[in-house]
Amino acid sequence: MKRSRFASIAVMALPLAACTVGPDYKPASPGALGVPDHYSVPADGATRGDFRQWWTQFDDPLLTRLVEQARSSNLDIAQAVARLRQAHEALIQSRAQLFPSVDASAGYSRSFNVAGGTSTVTLPDGTVTSISQSRNSFSVSGDVSYQVGLFGEIRRTVEASKAQYQGAGYDYASVLTSTESEVARNYILARLYQVQLANARASLAIEDDNLQIAGWRVQAGLVSSLDQESARAARAQTAASIPSLEQSYNQAVSRLGVLTGQAPGALKQAMAKVEPIPQGPADIAVGIPADTLRQRPDVMSAERGLAAATAEIGVAKAALYPALNITGNIATSSNVFDDLFKVITGSVFGGISQAIFNGGRLNAQVRSNEAAAQGAFALYKSTVLTALEDVENAIVALDSAREREKQYAIALDAANNSAILSREQYRAGLTDFTTLNTAESSLISARNGFTQAKADEATALVQLYLALGGGWDSSAVLVAPVTPPVIPTATSPSEDR
Repeated sequence: MKRSRFASIAVMALPLAACTVGPDYKPASPGALGVPDHYSVPADGATRGDFRQWWTQFDDPLLTRLVEQARSSNLDIAQAVARLRQAHEALIQSRAQLFPSVDASAGYSRSFNVAGGTSTVTLPDGTVTSISQSRNSFSVSGDVSYQVGLFGEIRRTVEASKAQYQGAGYDYASVLTSTESEVARNYILARLYQVQLANARASLAIEDDNLQIAGWRVQAGLVSSLDQESARAARAQTAASIPSLEQSYNQAVSRLGVLTGQAPGALKQAMAKVEPIPQGPADIAVGIPADTLRQRPDVMSAERGLAAATAEIGVAKAALYPALNITGNIATSSNVFDDLFKVITGSVFGGISQAIFNGGRLNAQVRSNEAAAQGAFALYKSTVLTALEDVENAIVALDSAREREKQYAIALDAANNSAILSREQYRAGLTDFTTLNTAESSLISARNGFTQAKADEATALVQLYLALGGGWDSSAVLVAPVTPPVIPTATSPSEDR
């Protein structure tokens, strides 16, 4: 009978629980977010390419290996995975509120007299003895508690937790893509510094030769010592650039080590061999701006943040309405264990609570959550527009680098020819050292400019891949790993001893 009463109350609560207050979330349209139909800069509007493993398009095995190693060992990514697992556990906790909470307990006690309170008993053989009175007690009980979300506060809480969990997955993807691009950028920088170092050392060898020739001409009385001093100054300036380039190279390689979860110097041997700056494909299909909404993990994370903030409005509004809590209890007790379940008692209680006066706190919480949702929408729209800005800037940067590379190739060819002619004429005494020095400086500048343009082209291509949301599978559902990573624990001082 008690069981039927409890069931009746629960059934009566179900229709009430079907009422959910607060706004239902609906994704904003591209027009509401200010997304245009096409980019404002020349771009390939064809179907967007597959950029999930864009680093392989540079056709550099070491770069591919480093990016893959960073994906599995980078510590920023490990932190993002931990946050994703936390969000998953928070979702499980929220969903648990949809079900009753059941607790059980069992107990045993024995009471006896410590002093006094004894009785005398005459045994069959006529002996009289005293017996201390004692008593056993056994008990078993179970409690059930169920918070009925009459106005959808529990469902809204679950809705918010689910959106936050999904957002944590997209945050993880953002860290993943950012790490991939940072590895590629530092790898490109390391190769740039290698080429610049080779250029500087080659120029230094030429300037050593020029200094020697100037010295011979001074000894022969053909020129004044001004030529020799000018040659010495030019050589020193080139030599001074080498330590700076070596420092920059070391920083880039050290950064690669840390990005791949290793010590800063772990990759120095692997990077020691001088290789050219990696160059990607000539054409890349960027698609249309609306693709950014589906491909950028930071945009999708911001959208989930808006969904969570919208659900929180319903949670706050539900607090203005009555709350129903149903509790039940079943128990039995006995002095004899065999009689424990002969008599079982139970109870059921349904209680409704309603806030009467709270100084406007609950209404203020509703307004606060509404303001938070408005801010979340502004952040979402800002993230979308920033994503489109990133794409357009990367397209322009790529086109600019390619044009500069083309012009520097012409300048390098002309400067090289001019330097060769000037060097031959100076050896023959047909020109002065100032002309030779100017030609050599132009050659160094053209070499560095051409090399920098190639590196800028590769970097802009990496930035374009990142801006387009490459580096992760947007069609896959991002879930927390079932098996958490092994985290080493520090040894305490006592354990050391």
